[in-house]
Amino acid sequence: MNETRPGQMTIRGISGSPGICIGKAYIVDREGVNLIKRYPVSEAMVPAEIDRFKNAVTKAKNDHAKVIESLDLGENLNILETHMVLFKDKMLYGKTIETISQDRINAEWALRKVSRKVKAMFQQIDDQYLKDRVNDIVQVSDKIMSHLVGAQDIQIRDINKRVILVAHDLSPADTSQIQLERIKGFVTDRGGKNSHTSIVAKSLKIPSVLGSGRASVSINNDDILIVDGSSGIIIVNPEEDTLFKYEERLARFEAYRADIERDSHLPAVTRDGVILNLMANIELVEEVVSAKDNGAKGIGLFRTEFLYLDLKRFPTEDELVQKYKELVELMNPEPVTIRTLDINGDKVNPYIDPVEEANPALGLRAVRFCLENENIFITQLKAILRVAAFGNIKLLIPMISCVEEIIRVKAVLNKAIFELENEDKIFNKDIPLGIMIEVPSAVIMAEELATHVDFFSIGTNDLIQYSMAIDRSNRRVAHLYQALNPAVLKMIKMTYDAAQKKGIEVVMCGEMAGDPVNIPVLLGFGLTNLSMNSASIPVIKKMIRGMDFNLAGKNTKKLFELQTTEEISTFIQEEYKEILPYRETEE
Repeated sequence: MNETRPGQMTIRGISGSPGICIGKAYIVDREGVNLIKRYPVSEAMVPAEIDRFKNAVTKAKNDHAKVIESLDLGENLNILETHMVLFKDKMLYGKTIETISQDRINAEWALRKVSRKVKAMFQQIDDQYLKDRVNDIVQVSDKIMSHLVGAQDIQIRDINKRVILVAHDLSPADTSQIQLERIKGFVTDRGGKNSHTSIVAKSLKIPSVLGSGRASVSINNDDILIVDGSSGIIIVNPEEDTLFKYEERLARFEAYRADIERDSHLPAVTRDGVILNLMANIELVEEVVSAKDNGAKGIGLFRTEFLYLDLKRFPTEDELVQKYKELVELMNPEPVTIRTLDINGDKVNPYIDPVEEANPALGLRAVRFCLENENIFITQLKAILRVAAFGNIKLLIPMISCVEEIIRVKAVLNKAIFELENEDKIFNKDIPLGIMIEVPSAVIMAEELATHVDFFSIGTNDLIQYSMAIDRSNRRVAHLYQALNPAVLKMIKMTYDAAQKKGIEVVMCGEMAGDPVNIPVLLGFGLTNLSMNSASIPVIKKMIRGMDFNLAGKNTKKLFELQTTEEISTFIQEEYKEILPYRETEE
């Protein structure tokens, strides 16, 4: 919902990561595998821009013709010939030229605008055959775009001025390229509170607002923006008094954060003497510095897929060893939990499996992908086992949904060990093996699964998504994504109880662990191993130091008498109002 006042516009979205930033907008967006920028062209430059588009079409069409000539496709030839026609199709070709001329925008953005409009039109057609032709449109558009962009493909890491990014969407890999001295914050049309893009933003400690709807088309390059990541608000071209108010709020927020971080070296011990183990979730080896600065007692979750996404190819075993060894040596003697490749879902890899899945979150992702691609899996497992000879390593497998899967994983792990023995390489096979508990079937089978592993790691980000049937990147249902939902709390309790019964360790590594309002419940369940964004550790430590562990247990029993998320949240806010951290909301 947008509110307009004279001289300024307010756009409401979802809080991605807290904080306030003020600066100029820099519009980018992803089309196919390219990140592109929108910019105006003068009337005099329109013909040159149209020629640039026509040249890109010609190059893409010639490439396509060479493919047809080189293949013997028989009956399937008509598919590629359909693409040849689409290169000069009126809807795509003609409309893009018209858009460049009428809107006076660069060819990349015009093609993006037209292809999305055509795609939306096809998807509304009832006829399934015609609806499926949308993929042809997308593929042809991508081929033209790759030639159009060429060397101009935008890399976020190469942006060389202080700006606020505005995009329809940013992938976690895009976000991980952000240079803190350049990018003040970012805004996206898509995404939710606990999407992977939000998680990366929190680790970088930069304000972000996600799920804003149409910010990328409502905001222009160089517009002055205020991004309030705490309240989920973007103010475009603010008036002077609004700007002054937010500059004061920014100063208060930074003073609050500095106060919290001053005590980050103090231990996480409750008033009645219970010690908690707070670890960091990281995506990049470079984040170890932040983890240590914030007082992390190890790495509770190292998401390994970002190296794959950044390289744009599968890394070799030696490349993985080099990265993992660097991480382990930096953290020694503290433990490092390495999660195996969790690809697909919202972390789509453009160089693998081009088949589009209707429901990627329910498709061939994480351990499913690894078991289908055993060679890739073995390469990573061998690297992890080799690095385990140099430090304190734990191995974590994501998205296990049944006992059969962990049995298959252990069989592949044995193959990796066998190969390393034959290659006479130094490695350590005696490392703890754990699984992520993030789908309801794993909760139900937790006792049985516990007999096959050494520890559980509760991944609340996906557990909430799958148990509540919510796409956490969908702004329309983001309000239903609630960690304190009674159903979610019961599943966490079931998992913890199963681990206790079978005598294995349990860790929570989901974003739920990094939100202070959830800490009384987690302590009440008995959880003492929590892993979170590095930036959250000082806040959670301070919260823990003001709590009584035994009292939390008694209060949690009362929570199970409540039936709604609102009742549970209200109870916690009232019971712990003296120690819950300050949070400034919109005035």
